[in-house]
Formats: sequence, structure tokens, C-alpha cells
Amino acid sequence: MGVSIINIKESMDNKEIYKKTLTFSVRRLLWDLLSFVIIIGVAGIGFLVAEKAASKGLIGLVVGIVIGIIIVAIASHFISYVFKAGQIAMMTKAIADGKLPDDVWGEGKKIVKERFLTVAAYYAVTNVIKGIFNELGKLITGAGQAIGGDTGGAVGSTVSGVIQTIVDYLCDCCLGWVFYRKDEKASKATLEGAVLFFKHGKTLAKNLGRVFGMGAISLIIIGGVFFGITYLITGAFPGAFVTLAEKFASSGEAKIAFLSDPNNVRLVAAGIGALIMWGMIHGAFIRPFVLVGVLRNYIESGKNEKFTAADMDKLESKSPKFKKLRAKEAA
Repeated sequence: MGVSIINIKESMDNKEIYKKTLTFSVRRLLWDLLSFVIIIGVAGIGFLVAEKAASKGLIGLVVGIVIGIIIVAIASHFISYVFKAGQIAMMTKAIADGKLPDDVWGEGKKIVKERFLTVAAYYAVTNVIKGIFNELGKLITGAGQAIGGDTGGAVGSTVSGVIQTIVDYLCDCCLGWVFYRKDEKASKATLEGAVLFFKHGKTLAKNLGRVFGMGAISLIIIGGVFFGITYLITGAFPGAFVTLAEKFASSGEAKIAFLSDPNNVRLVAAGIGALIMWGMIHGAFIRPFVLVGVLRNYIESGKNEKFTAADMDKLESKSPKFKKLRAKEAA
């Protein structure tokens, strides 16, 4: 069965699209920073309360972190998805139409709400997309084990870890395809998006260098800068790290003996802070910059594609989630 897909007009290059959609990145970063502050604040409260009540500050710290994460996760479920989905929707629109409206933020929210009438519908589709692509990625590990036993499995696991990074981008690209195929049901467009990866994997592999190169550079530069900044900031609270080190030392756990030294606790805290800040900035600004090019290649690979029943049949045997979604779509 063939499909007719509109032609893509390339009148906006990747840099233009990236700049035009930066409003989503800024909002996402602000939300991530607020989330981080909430988690740190709740963790601090947990530490102080537990320390004063029963001298169990370390337990209170862990409980506070968990509670903070739960609060942020619940709020993010209803807020942050618009940042990601809206940006992908606008990138897709720019690639397909060659232009974007003046109110990119407003149009992005509108398209997301039109495509997914409820938050639940959005997560239902994205969870299926992730499931399908994760299953395809796991095939690499299985192939390695079949060829070389445990050694092959180790190689396969390593390759699969690399593939997982690509899978994350492919999931976003598949979501972009769902927006691109706006006249089709989201479930059908998801099936098409998976077939694109299966049929054009070699073409999409040319994005590997861009994905990992930019990731490594941003980790070194952004992570390094924020490690230094975080380390300097932690120097303003020496008492807190002395207290934490004493708690770790009194626990008697040999595995965390390294943390009985306040300086080591400070180094670890600086490292964690640097990784968190890198994750925020990379996710908000660097990853979208890379994604524009990957998304363009993905859509280009499928704009003249004919999705046949034979293609669907082949993928069914490789992904149970794909098979389940196809059966649901056919019902």
C-alpha cells in the first residue's frame, strides 16, 4: 500500500530552524533549573528535619531527594512535554513547509494539542515509539551473543549502548514523523516511522559522528566549566560537608569510606552538580541543534517512501510492540 506525501521545500536551513525554535529550549532550561532547585530544597529540608528530630540527617537527605524527584516528576508529566513535543513539531513544520509563523511558541502548543487531544494520548504514543525502537536496538545485543557467546554478547552490549543514544534521537524523529503525517492517525504514523528506521538505517547512520561528537564536546566543555563553578560554590558551605562526611563515616560501610573525607564529599557533590547542569544545558540547547539535522535526514528518507504490507510484516517479527500496535490499528 502506497502513501502520498507532500513535497518538502527547503527554504530554511538547520541553523535558521534551530534559532527560530530556541524559545522552547529557553523555557525547558528554566523549568529544569526550577526542578533542580525544588529537589535540592526538599532534600535540604529533609536533612535538617531528620537531623534535629533523630540525628538521622543522611536518611532525611535521601528521603527528601526522593520526595523532591516525585514532586518534579508529577509536575513535569503535565508541563515539560510541551517543550519537547512543541519544539519537534515546529522543527518538522519548518522542514516540511520551509517557514515558521511569528508566534512559534503559540503555534507549537497548538499543534501538540491538536495532534494529541490529551496528555495521556501523547504519552501513549511516545511510550509505544520508545518500546519499538528499544526492541530494535536490543537486536544488536542478541546478534553479538549469537556470533561470539559471552564475548560477542559483551561487544553486542557495548554496541547496544551506543545504539541506545541513537534510539533516543530516532524516537524524537519518529515523533516528528507523527507531526509530519498530520492527516494520518498517530498510531499509523508511528508504524511508518518505525519502518523508516528499519529500511533506511544505513542512511541515518551518517548522523553518528554528529551525535557523539557534539555530545563529547559539550560534556568536556560544559561539564568542565560547571564542575569548577559547583566546586567553588560548595566551598561556601564547609560545615555541611563535614557533617555529611561524619554521617558517611559513622555508617560503617566500606564501600563509602571514600566519603568520610569532607573534601571527597565536596568533589563528588561538584561532579554530580556538573553532570546535572551539563544534562540540562545539553538537553535544552545542544541536543536540539543536533536533532534538526537528524530529523531532516529522517524525513527526507521517507518523503517518497511507499509503506507496504511486506515492510510491516518484516518488522512484526522483530518487535512485539510494533505487532501489537499494528493489530490495534487494523482493528
